[in-house]
Amino acid sequence: MSATSSPCQSCGACCASLRVDFHPAELAGGAFAWGEGVPLAMTVPLTPALVRMRGTDATGEATRCVALQGEIGVAVACGIYHGRPSPCREFDIEHPACNRARRYCGLPPLAAAGA
Repeated sequence: MSATSSPCQSCGACCASLRVDFHPAELAGGAFAWGEGVPLAMTVPLTPALVRMRGTDATGEATRCVALQGEIGVAVACGIYHGRPSPCREFDIEHPACNRARRYCGLPPLAAAGA
């Protein structure tokens, strides 16, 4: 692994096992959007104050964020990386849910991930 790569670039388990809910202000054109923000078409409205990334509301093997590109456990990327919502920005290999997501997807745990 090169110094600039991350275990996340070959994982994608969080994008295929966790729900991603956030405030609509992070949508494209929203007051709190990073980069271009999250395209509205990639979300499902839940309440006036909450949207969810499309695909993360599914269950079982169908769970997969619409923005996830590539093959889980091999090579993945986020199609909206620079505009991704806050839950995705806050999640990393130190988060306790990282190894739970990896286990759910049949991947071995990362030693650096939280308990």
